[in-house]
Amino acid sequence: MAASLPSEFSKFERCRRNIGQILADTKVAFEEIRQTGHFEPGQISFIELPEDEEECIRNILEKPPCIIILGQSCYAKAVITNEILGDQILPHADNGDKTVSCRMLRFRYGTKSNISLMLPDSFELVDEHLQNFKDDLTVIPRESIELCEESDFDPYLRGAVLEVSLNHQLLQDGVQMVVSPCNAVGQSTVETFNRCSEDVLPIVIYALSNSYLSGAELQELQDLRHSSPEVPIFFVCTQPSRLNELTESAKDSFRSSQTQENHNSTHYNSCINDMHMDYSQEGESHVIDAHYHRVSAFEQLCDLGYLRNRVHSDRYDGFEADSMTVDSDLVEHFENFSTVLLYVRHIIHAHLVMAASILNNAHLRCLKMFITTAFDMARDMMITPRRIRYAKEREINLYSSLLEIANKKQEELKDLIICTVTGMKDELLDEAAKYRFVGIDIPENGELTNVKDIKKCTFQIQDLVLGRLNGAVAGRLIGSVNCLRDSYIGTLSRCLESLEKSEVELEPSASLALKQILNAAYQVEVSVNTSSSIVRIILEKMRQVLQSMPWKAPPKLDAEWKKKVALDMMNSLSESKLAKNICQQFKTRLNSSHEAFNQSMNQLEAKHSGRLEKTEEQRMRVRKVHAPKLARLSLESTSLKDVILHGMPQMGREIGRGQYGVVYACDSWGPYSPCALKSVVPPDDKHWNDLALEFHYTRSIPEHEHIVALRGSVIDNTYGNGSSPAVLLIMDRLQRDLYAGIKMGLDMVSRLQIAMDVVDGIRYLHSQGLVHRDIKLKNVLLDKHNRGKITDLGFCKPEAMMSGSVVGTPIHMAPELFTGRYDNSVDVYAFGILFWYISAGHVRLPLSFEQCASKDHLWNAVRRGVRPERLVQFDDQCWNLMQSCWAGDPGKRPLLGDVHTVLQKIHEKESQRPVPPKQTYPRHGLGRKVDKKHKVK
Repeated sequence: MAASLPSEFSKFERCRRNIGQILADTKVAFEEIRQTGHFEPGQISFIELPEDEEECIRNILEKPPCIIILGQSCYAKAVITNEILGDQILPHADNGDKTVSCRMLRFRYGTKSNISLMLPDSFELVDEHLQNFKDDLTVIPRESIELCEESDFDPYLRGAVLEVSLNHQLLQDGVQMVVSPCNAVGQSTVETFNRCSEDVLPIVIYALSNSYLSGAELQELQDLRHSSPEVPIFFVCTQPSRLNELTESAKDSFRSSQTQENHNSTHYNSCINDMHMDYSQEGESHVIDAHYHRVSAFEQLCDLGYLRNRVHSDRYDGFEADSMTVDSDLVEHFENFSTVLLYVRHIIHAHLVMAASILNNAHLRCLKMFITTAFDMARDMMITPRRIRYAKEREINLYSSLLEIANKKQEELKDLIICTVTGMKDELLDEAAKYRFVGIDIPENGELTNVKDIKKCTFQIQDLVLGRLNGAVAGRLIGSVNCLRDSYIGTLSRCLESLEKSEVELEPSASLALKQILNAAYQVEVSVNTSSSIVRIILEKMRQVLQSMPWKAPPKLDAEWKKKVALDMMNSLSESKLAKNICQQFKTRLNSSHEAFNQSMNQLEAKHSGRLEKTEEQRMRVRKVHAPKLARLSLESTSLKDVILHGMPQMGREIGRGQYGVVYACDSWGPYSPCALKSVVPPDDKHWNDLALEFHYTRSIPEHEHIVALRGSVIDNTYGNGSSPAVLLIMDRLQRDLYAGIKMGLDMVSRLQIAMDVVDGIRYLHSQGLVHRDIKLKNVLLDKHNRGKITDLGFCKPEAMMSGSVVGTPIHMAPELFTGRYDNSVDVYAFGILFWYISAGHVRLPLSFEQCASKDHLWNAVRRGVRPERLVQFDDQCWNLMQSCWAGDPGKRPLLGDVHTVLQKIHEKESQRPVPPKQTYPRHGLGRKVDKKHKVK
């Protein structure tokens, strides 16, 4: 144990350095993301480490691990201390003497052994007695540890800590060890513990010198659990082994008696009493008494909540990986104290797992934000041009419809004006009679002599009539336009609002122009100069007034005069001219608004085009820089956590080999068995990034029955002497792949079931926003029941994160893959090719593909529409399904739900057929190749 503990702390220190580097790289990555200015402050705050989480990591990275030894007596603490250090550093006190008071001891690393008394404020307390032992320290003198009577009167001397520097392997990596004081005056156990655990990562051991806990000790432990419930304690009994043998004998007897329903406690006490009598004859009754209390101590610790109320063994298994917590434990046989190694390992592992998990959660939050943002950006780049096109098309339709209304309405308006004037005649005359002139002083007799004022009064009456007529005519015209308003304004207005509410700061000019188009009918005006022949009449009347003024009395501007002017106005209107003028106004305003709308839309399109270019740059940066960097940090943090929890997996025989790695068998890894290890050695940063993203996308998929689960990852830094680390991806191991299954003669019913399993798996990936991009025989694995699971998600990515790269296996690649613009329908195409093999029942290349001399030749043939040929064993249903899946137009390929329905029908029909004799189908030529085309990337 003395040799193993330093090794554990050394590993802990190496892991801490790795976590520290990951934390530093994470902070740099987050700062780079912030500096880009592409993300909202809310998004940045979402991904950053909260202060409490970062403080937790800092504590784990910066605070040294410290073994804190509490206990019932100085004797017990000394026994534990010496056992851990592997030497008698502390003198053994009398086990029965509980009156001795000892000061706190703190062990640190030093190149030379030394002791000194240190005050809490880091000042050294000069003690002449210690000077004699500074140069030659093998065993710390009792006089230096125990508190003398003088210390009762000197609080500084009583509170001083004995600092011990040792050149010991255990302490080399900054590890400390603290022995708590005994019988400390004026200090509770909680205060003592807080003092011992200040600025360290505590690893608490409680030394039991007696077989039971006194009332005071129980209270102290209860207070300690209340103040620090998250701190586990390793309880160790330090009594002789003779007692342990008796304990086991009593406990075995007690356990066997538990099967007797009515004799549990009675039989147990009888065993104790019998042994007490036997050993009392030999003068060893005190040993039996101690044994009785020892069993009670376990029950006491269970009652306090430190131990689980269970039949206890000396095997430590208190670590809960999921919750990253460690349970307290009790070692009743001091010979088994070496299990403290497991306890210490689990304590420091829990700290490391906590730090790695916090970092990994931050990485996952950031990657989730990237994927969400990429989806939003991809949607924006796809939807915005469509919205602009839609707005232009709808506005042209609206404009054309309104022009058509204007051209058709002229004759209708003529009749409308006549009806309106006739219907409003009496109302207008009454309103004119009551009209009060504005800006003109009318004498009491109502007679005006000023020709200019008379003209103004006449115009006011005319304006009154024309204004009311204008509103009435426009109101009747509105009814003809309202139907268009209902048809166009809703969707088109929302479309324009969405375009103008984007990040581009634009005035809503397009929306305003649209409103002007729709309001053109409301803004028609009836003017005297352009709507009637009244101008000539009015001028003639005015001349008559001017000529007759010297000889005749001026007109009296009373109600009758007002009515007469209004009536003359209405009688002199030219309905045809007015109707023509209104329609012309309508078309003029409509053309003006239409031109304004087009100008606004062109400006809007130009600004959106610039914005979308920046969006594409941002999306590219997210895909090519930010996401790979965070994915690699995520791979490192989760791999560190996995290796801490489950250790390094053991490679077995090679079971597969691909373009980028080798697959090995592994009997078990942690709770998973059997496993397959995919070992990949990325040659450069690009492959590292691709692998990290593959791992992230694969591990983020919730478990599904038709997807091979990725269980974890480990980075092997020792591979290649550390020059090029290897990444081990651990996944479930299945029986064989579909290629081997078909080659070995799977029947048609089983193959159809596998086809449905594959479709289910692809549908699930698509529901998670992922595209597999490499569906083929080798990437479908079969379990012992011949059910299919999709594997090798190396090319699998969210649709928004795809960069348009040409990837996949040539004969399974849809033609649009070569254009760089594609979606998840490429998986439907690949399934169509896969289904050809499933229906064919063999793994030979289709004749149409075998005739292609090269990969480029094959791709050109696929782009021209060449597909696998129909074989004699294909019925119409299977052939039609294949053809629909590998359609050249992605929009014509069926939905996977419909594919599954068709497969079910084929499966049911095939299941009802009698089993035919095994047939062999003729080959389509000589020298047929096997489907071993290389992947393309």
